[in-house]
Amino acid sequence: MRPVVNSLHEQVAEQLRELIFAGELRPGAFLDELALCERLSISRTPLREALKVLVAEGLARHAPRRGCFVAEITERDVDQIFPVIALLEGRAVYEAAQRANDADFVALEALHERLVQRAEADDIDGYYAANLAIHEAFITLADNRWLAQSIGDLRKILRLSRLQQLRAPGRLRHSLGEHLAIFDAVKQRDPVAAEQTMRTHLLAQRDALRELAHQQTSRIAL
Repeated sequence: MRPVVNSLHEQVAEQLRELIFAGELRPGAFLDELALCERLSISRTPLREALKVLVAEGLARHAPRRGCFVAEITERDVDQIFPVIALLEGRAVYEAAQRANDADFVALEALHERLVQRAEADDIDGYYAANLAIHEAFITLADNRWLAQSIGDLRKILRLSRLQQLRAPGRLRHSLGEHLAIFDAVKQRDPVAAEQTMRTHLLAQRDALRELAHQQTSRIAL
């Protein structure tokens, strides 16, 4: 769930995030203030405040006397982030398993049915959407704003990689099995098993991204 955006610079920051995540502002790109002001029909003041927000989030970097650039994420960054986000989301599902009630199980069942349908249809984009909805549902059930904030911040950074782990061979089916195992642990009200299976699921995503990056590098070399 996206936070409510109120101030002008927050609105501008959200517009810039969308441009970055859509690939219109690519990693390493110079953030030309004049061009962005014209494109977004704003003055420099809210733009500069928005850029400060993106720098604080790690989506942009400021170079003295040169300006701001879209941040670039390295393999080392990804290697360091995934174990952390695995710990955080593992804890989120641990707390969700403790809190979930019968009505929550019904809602989660519907989300997992949609996930299965998208997997059976080989609909990767639809699967991504269903997958994200499930992760968000667990975070919401955990009802821990510090976990939610930390996970959200790290997810933003990971989106800079623009690699889709579900496009790795066989990953879609493995991901589905992992999700069903997590849900089964939650239904059994076993927070320890839910936490461990979530960690395993997220670390498997890292392995899939590594394999996908290797395949892309191999194709370029050819």
